[in-house]
Amino acid sequence: MSRDARHELLVVGGGPAALAALRAFRAAGGEGRASLITDEHRMPYMRPAVSKALLRGELSEQDVALHEDRELGEMGIELISGRAVGLDPAAHTVMLSGGRECSYRRCLLATGAEPVRLPVDGVEDPAVRTLRSIDDLRELRARLSAGMPVVIIGSGFIGCEIAASLRSLGHPVTVCSQESAPNVARIGDQAAAAIAGWLQETGTELRLGAEVRSVSRSGGQLAVHTDAGTAVGGLVVMAAGVSPRAELAALAGLALEQRAIPTDERMRTGLPDVLAAGDVARAQNATAGRRLRIEHWGDALAQGQVAGQTAAGEGARWTSVPGFWTQIGDHTLKYAGWGDGFDEIRLDADAAGFTAWYRGGDRITGVLTHGHDDDYEQGRELVAAGAPWR
Repeated sequence: MSRDARHELLVVGGGPAALAALRAFRAAGGEGRASLITDEHRMPYMRPAVSKALLRGELSEQDVALHEDRELGEMGIELISGRAVGLDPAAHTVMLSGGRECSYRRCLLATGAEPVRLPVDGVEDPAVRTLRSIDDLRELRARLSAGMPVVIIGSGFIGCEIAASLRSLGHPVTVCSQESAPNVARIGDQAAAAIAGWLQETGTELRLGAEVRSVSRSGGQLAVHTDAGTAVGGLVVMAAGVSPRAELAALAGLALEQRAIPTDERMRTGLPDVLAAGDVARAQNATAGRRLRIEHWGDALAQGQVAGQTAAGEGARWTSVPGFWTQIGDHTLKYAGWGDGFDEIRLDADAAGFTAWYRGGDRITGVLTHGHDDDYEQGRELVAAGAPWR
């Protein structure tokens, strides 16, 4: 086994948190060797585009790069292609599958999350795909012929984005989900009903409120069997959520929290000199006063920046209000809030769109807007301030 010279900052992961951390580390005066280990064999890119503009062919793979080649040289960043299989916090080393061993002063786990496959018969069929990475998209495109019917399992935001994108390309699409409406538990009945309506406007068929029982093949077609009947397509896309890739921390002896890596507001874990950020982390938010696990692109960037500053010795903290944007067909939703439940929703609607306000206790804890951008901006400020519910 070969061991490299020590890395001052060694980042494991290839998403936005990873690149943000390296940039912040350098910007804060972090010196010495800084490297990124990724099993995607490419630098981080705009992953949200995979289910939208990249899938629709409106952007190329080159268009979604998050860096220019010269930037890596200017920052002195090394890309290490490989899969991390072990972490020894006592020896300060990360082991790669090929036998290489990387030593570090500080290590950041930004390994993200991976798509969940429902534990039902038939999902091992090679035409049952997931869509999270560029490699996933390439495989999906290789199997997708013109006009091929597609069945999507799951009605979360990713599933809805994929459905709308495929409909724009002329594919018949059926969405199967046990939810009564898309994202209903997260955003409430009225906003969820709006999303369902937008999908139906695109011609998407919805099979909601029914659990998927199995997938079977008959000739060149796949059948998705649910409690409400069967949906048939040439391809099935599993969009049933994601699970944190926290196995390195678990193998190193760290107790996980809701399958994620718990951190403080500076992204420090319970392992010496090991940080975590992004989808894999359940991080303390200094403004919320509690730990949150957030799967949003912008928050991975924010947490990565804090981690990089922490690694460089600065006293940064994660304080920002989480939020996301999603595009479903021609409609854009914007959300800002803590995202861990609500007690009441108030919906303000007019011809331009709607705003959903979320109450937790006696405070405003979230805002969701469609066509009401001013409410979105104001709502983020009210949530951050802990504004009272009125």
